[in-house]
Amino acid sequence: MQRLLKQSLVVTASLLALGTASLASSDLQTIMKERKLTEKDVLAAAKTYQPSGRKDEFVVFSSGGQSGQILVYGVPSMRIYKYIGVFTPEPWQGYGFDDDSKKVLRQGDIRGREINWGDTHHPNFTEKNGEYVGDYLFINDKANPRIAVVNLHDFETTQIVVNPIMKSEHGGSFVTPNTEYVIEASQYAAPLDHQYHPIEEYEAVFRGAVTLWKFDYAKGKIDEKASFSLEFPPYMQDLSDAGKGESFGWAFTNSFNSEMYTGGIEKGLPPFEAGMSRNDTDYMHVYNWQMLEKLAQDPKNYKIYHGHRVISIEAAVKAGALFLIPEPKSPHGVDVSPDGRYIVVGGKLDTHASVYDFRKIKQLIDKKEFIGADPYGIPILDMKKTLHGQVELGLGPLHHTYDAQDGIIYTSLYVDSQIVKWDYKNLKVLDRVNVHYNIGHLDSMEGKSAKPKGKYALALDKLSIDRFNPVGPLHPQNHQLIDIGGPKMELIYDLPIPLGEPHDVISIAADKLKPQVTYPMGTNSRTGKQHEAMTLAGQERVERKGNEVKIYGTLIRSHINPEHVTVNKGDKVTFYLTNLERAQDETHGFAVSGYNVHASVEPGKTVAVTFTADEEGVFPYYCTEFCSALHLEMMGYLYVKDPKKKYESVKELKLQKMSKEQLESEYKKVIATNKATDDVIQSVVKFLKDKNYAKYPKVKSLVEDALDQYGKIGEVKAKADESYKKGDVNGAILWEYQVWQYMVKTADVGLRAKNNLAKELATPMKPAAQKGEEAYLKGGCNGCHVIGQVSSGPDLTGVLSRHENAEKWVFDFIKNPASKYEEDYVKTMINYFNLRMPNQHMNDQEIKDIIEYLKWIDENAGLF
Repeated sequence: MQRLLKQSLVVTASLLALGTASLASSDLQTIMKERKLTEKDVLAAAKTYQPSGRKDEFVVFSSGGQSGQILVYGVPSMRIYKYIGVFTPEPWQGYGFDDDSKKVLRQGDIRGREINWGDTHHPNFTEKNGEYVGDYLFINDKANPRIAVVNLHDFETTQIVVNPIMKSEHGGSFVTPNTEYVIEASQYAAPLDHQYHPIEEYEAVFRGAVTLWKFDYAKGKIDEKASFSLEFPPYMQDLSDAGKGESFGWAFTNSFNSEMYTGGIEKGLPPFEAGMSRNDTDYMHVYNWQMLEKLAQDPKNYKIYHGHRVISIEAAVKAGALFLIPEPKSPHGVDVSPDGRYIVVGGKLDTHASVYDFRKIKQLIDKKEFIGADPYGIPILDMKKTLHGQVELGLGPLHHTYDAQDGIIYTSLYVDSQIVKWDYKNLKVLDRVNVHYNIGHLDSMEGKSAKPKGKYALALDKLSIDRFNPVGPLHPQNHQLIDIGGPKMELIYDLPIPLGEPHDVISIAADKLKPQVTYPMGTNSRTGKQHEAMTLAGQERVERKGNEVKIYGTLIRSHINPEHVTVNKGDKVTFYLTNLERAQDETHGFAVSGYNVHASVEPGKTVAVTFTADEEGVFPYYCTEFCSALHLEMMGYLYVKDPKKKYESVKELKLQKMSKEQLESEYKKVIATNKATDDVIQSVVKFLKDKNYAKYPKVKSLVEDALDQYGKIGEVKAKADESYKKGDVNGAILWEYQVWQYMVKTADVGLRAKNNLAKELATPMKPAAQKGEEAYLKGGCNGCHVIGQVSSGPDLTGVLSRHENAEKWVFDFIKNPASKYEEDYVKTMINYFNLRMPNQHMNDQEIKDIIEYLKWIDENAGLF
């Protein structure tokens, strides 16, 4: 015992990083004594501890139950990584708050009713040859029969499809071996026509069903038009699994209530739970989806319900595509072995797990050897003749998962609160471990794929009772990690889950997931395509059409452009925002105070938020993600004014309170400002005239617009001069302010005209320089650098002449800015602009192209 303790102390001292080699084992013993830890506890900690920066071997996706979301965590660390908004708005991601995610969420509305919650149950990955592929994830909603598609390239929900015939479901979402179809089975029988029918018509009109959703792998979307369903009797269908290997092409769905009992506790009848468990057996549905796929092509085999094809029981039976096999009463799990030969079923009200042999099933089908048919004409196979055998496991066997070792399976026991390890080929129990408490689903790593990994198992316990600090009557769920790598199973970690009732999980080797860390510039994350409103640096603008105002803005550390937006009360306002960052993890958020909008804008992403400006006032908008040292300064103002009201200028009131001397000083100041502004305008006008701007239609149009604004100045200036002559200095100042407004508008349009003309006059860009300009804009460089003038960063004109071996210096600086931070020149720039050049993660070719663009700028320096 002492030797084991010493070994564990040595291992743990290393794995837990408790100190250096000089750490005495007595220090660890002291900690163990103070915290009442055994060597078993310390070894368990060592198995799950991940030093900072070390990544998990497996990633787990858990249903979020009533939260309508998905939870992502790592194994063995059990660290929670992320919640994924699916059927429910999720504010951090802006899911359900920005326009594009709202469109996805609204795909889940049912018969015109907005649905904003879900009860997520069974996540499953895309598969190839029965092996998990980390491209897409599917998850179902039990409460509102729906299936969602999550794109694992960015962990965002991209599609929700509503089942057109079901009123509830539990048996989704299970995937055929090459992701041909996603299987969704109904739960509580209901009329498929969505009409009222009394319960007395249960057997005649109420039905179950299984839907086969066709998945278009290339598009990453379910093809609703190519999907179809199979009518089932009104037995309450439950879980499903698709065959693989020798059972490829077949699928299996179990059920309860073969009695077709209809309850009536309010009438003094026995409740559902009594009447639905009278029979000794229920039915496993066995159906051939490849045959059904062909039947769905012929209208004589199906009926149309709500635009959806439903193959009739009669057509499926006639084609030899649908059969029933008795199974232990109230079954809750049906799981196909990795090789596809065996199907294991657990009955909640039985103590046994039943192992069916697909070879025997197929032989009976081929020989048409049946023991009869159910009331709907479906052939029934003999249970004993299809069984490989049964094993007594304990009370309440529910679900199963497989081990990497051939023939080994793990089963959850709800009543006994245990996991049992057993051999389903040789039909013997090998080991069992207690869990806390009342386990439902379980999972071993990739345990339901064609190639399970083993190593760890997860117990999804429904109750935690006394396991954690009390947090009120609503207790967390408990996910427990179990080491299954040795001869005995060992419980090594408890993870309280405070998010709904996580119903089921699925795990995948972390190296199979290849998510992108940034988006290509301007991506709409919900479609994967370029957003129609992608805005690059320099393209920011506000467009008004009637009462619709569209703001095309950008986000980059640490400012939102534009910073001031004025709209009228009642306007429909849309902000389109593009994150110009290229560095990973430089996410920005966007919220407008009081208007219930939020967006998460990851690097390269474009989002839209739309709202009606129905409240007058001044509303700050800001970045919600702490993105830099100047995060708090990353903000702007939305001004909402009532067009029916006349506003009294506070500045005007201030002027009225000024003394004569103060007014004269203010007048001289505004006159000087206007002269300086006009000097800028005149220099631009001279440039435009000298370069014959009228030869270029686009430039000419801008100049005409500018001159139109400038032409209004004379009349206003005359009023200002007249007021001054009369001694009304206050009035003169106000009119001069109006002169300045027209000048600013003129200068804005004139400078754009100048930049456009400069482009026309400049030497033609070589292809490399064109690519360089594109990289410069998409990289967000223009967010800090304005060619020809100092802005948030230095003017880049002439940058290639400022340094010895300049091209290499610039290349190295763009490649790794931090490598230059300590150089005197860069230090000076950092101190002056109070900003550091960020690493935008340009590749080598992009940097070379940008240098060619900078050369082109220097060639045409006089034009900018």
